[in-house]
Amino acid sequence: MGGIDFSIIGLVIAVVTGIGSFWFGRQMRLKRGAKQREKDRIAAQANETRQQRRARERKERG
Repeated sequence: MGGIDFSIIGLVIAVVTGIGSFWFGRQMRLKRGAKQREKDRIAAQANETRQQRRARERKERG
């Protein structure tokens, strides 16, 4: 392999680091998506008419 020595410890470290990086990136993406959805929801509510707002509030109450 061109003089490159792959050790078991090095491979384990690389796999653990890769899995950790994947998990961290996924958590950050989910958090960012939740913030964006909340921002969109607030913007949509700001543009509601009074009738739409009252209908939504009745639906939310049960």
